[in-house]
Amino acid sequence: MTVIIILALVAVFIGLRLYSVLGERTGHEQQPILKPADPDAVVEPRPHPAAFAPPAGNDPGDMAYLPTAGPGVRAILAADPAFDVGRFIEGGKAAYRMILEAYWKGELDTLRPLVDDNVYQTFADAVAARAKDGLVLDNRLVVVEQALIAEAALERTVATVTLRFEADIAAVTRNAEGEVVAGSLSDAVQTRDLWTFRRDIASSDPNWLLIETDEEE
Repeated sequence: MTVIIILALVAVFIGLRLYSVLGERTGHEQQPILKPADPDAVVEPRPHPAAFAPPAGNDPGDMAYLPTAGPGVRAILAADPAFDVGRFIEGGKAAYRMILEAYWKGELDTLRPLVDDNVYQTFADAVAARAKDGLVLDNRLVVVEQALIAEAALERTVATVTLRFEADIAAVTRNAEGEVVAGSLSDAVQTRDLWTFRRDIASSDPNWLLIETDEEE
């Protein structure tokens, strides 16, 4: 499974020159409070997180970013006309799903090219701790209800963009025998996460890296 995903990533990068993304602390390492949800909810097909593509800029929609993020977004657009707000958000949603699913499954090879060093180490430590305790996460991202830019900034040539996600996650933890010790797939966890991505727009490397994640209070 890991080899297939890596090959798919390589093919997309070489053939389409799309952008990639990733993350630090997930905010989903502990089982949060659960709320009822539709157990038959259908998870829509997962696009590749490289959807941070660089087509000609379109005007962002009304809900593309918070007013406080406006100056930062405009600064990035002025410095990098290839930056596209709508495509960035769609890519962020795809990355959110891919990163969480890889972390839940412990697929560190999938995460490695998408995160910076600190983020990767955080994921690796959490995966190792789970394995030591004989625990397995059987989580499912039901739906991303909303994604928008909460913050944006440009410092010299380094752009940072924080996306705010509102999503429902069905969260289950199993022991080594496969028994459920926490959570339920018939329930959904409502989450509000803040994920920050960074890219040097002067670099020939088109990739965005997820450098930090947090839960919105």
